[in-house]
Amino acid sequence: MDLTLVLGDITEQDSDAIVNAANSSLMGGGGVDGAIHRKGGPAILEECRALRASRYGSGLPTGQAVATTAGALAARWVIHTVGPVHSAGEDRSALLASCHTEALRVADSLGAARVAFPAISTGIFGWPVDDAARIAVRAVRSASTRVAEVRFVLFSPEAYAAFARAVG
Repeated sequence: MDLTLVLGDITEQDSDAIVNAANSSLMGGGGVDGAIHRKGGPAILEECRALRASRYGSGLPTGQAVATTAGALAARWVIHTVGPVHSAGEDRSALLASCHTEALRVADSLGAARVAFPAISTGIFGWPVDDAARIAVRAVRSASTRVAEVRFVLFSPEAYAAFARAVG
């Protein structure tokens, strides 16, 4: 699998799927989640509502992933995953790794060959970006997947630098 880094806006990525750092409600929010819902349009929210009405009545659990249409985005699908909130007193790194491996599992089920990830949990969820980058890169590299390209799309130069260090 090719692993690439891009400094930019994940909503502008021309890939088979983009990963949304969603909140458990799947109803949109701030950061990456809000940007994806705004640019993708109402089709994404409509499918998220249907998921909440069926399989995820209590919301999408942390570390799991589910796909919807990408609406007006260049990608074909959005893979929603809920990252953990960082805790200094509890090791939640397995949940953060699971966000990546579960998103790739969903990508495989869709037949997606190119997947773009944001820096999951590094915004309002407070995960230190260097640690999140290390966990994300390790999880993606160790995943059993048919995805040919994983692209980490980083919004800030600081996040890009952290992921560049993690990639090595």
